[in-house]
Amino acid sequence: MRYAAGVEYCGTNFHGWEVQQPEIRTVQGEVERALSRVANHFVRVTTAGRTDTGVHALAQVIHFESGADRSDRSWLYGANANLPADVCLSWVRPVSDQFHARFSAISRSYRYIIFNRPVRTAISRSERTWIYQPLDEQKMQLAANTLLGEHDFSSYRAVACQAHTPVRTIHQLEVTRQGDEVWIEVRANAFLHHMVRNIAGVLISIGSGAHPPQWAQEVLDHRDRREGGVTAPPEGLSLIAVEYPQGAMEWN
Repeated sequence: MRYAAGVEYCGTNFHGWEVQQPEIRTVQGEVERALSRVANHFVRVTTAGRTDTGVHALAQVIHFESGADRSDRSWLYGANANLPADVCLSWVRPVSDQFHARFSAISRSYRYIIFNRPVRTAISRSERTWIYQPLDEQKMQLAANTLLGEHDFSSYRAVACQAHTPVRTIHQLEVTRQGDEVWIEVRANAFLHHMVRNIAGVLISIGSGAHPPQWAQEVLDHRDRREGGVTAPPEGLSLIAVEYPQGAMEWN
């Protein structure tokens, strides 16, 4: 039977999502280890989207298969009993064999939180990136508007990105201020390696006055990562939602 599950994690002490060498701590490795103990056999999981070292998730989605006779509750609480404190499953449900955590998804959403004041914060530092220069969120939003829609995001992806095409569609890109915090929230059909952090880096440069708002469009038009500015740190970045078509998770 195929199951889908939601995963939350604090990425600070993980080397990203994807399993690497056995001695390297990853979110996927911890989740597979926990589910395998519940199933009493090895369980491989497939994710909606891989995250980098230090990146968090509030609503990662995975699927896995098992012939073990376990209730949804047993999968959920059994896995969480075997997971460390910085990762947990938030829900588990049976799905049809056609459901795929990655390929069935129609959009992903990320939030990048910037702590913006002259003095650093001592609280929840891994959940925010500190920028001491004043940021103009209105200029950042003007720049963000130019990135909406379908574009070639070659300038906004990592040099080592292995995606077959740099074309992605951004459905929503909003910059708002919440007191001392500036939030960048972006929803797209899919993302390239470091794409959100590179967008954040460009918007931060614009918000600080280092570049005018039209620079975001100029970077896009270059289609060259070398023209894309600084990659923002992973602290502050969280996967906050994965969207699927209505009925995609129904169990037949």
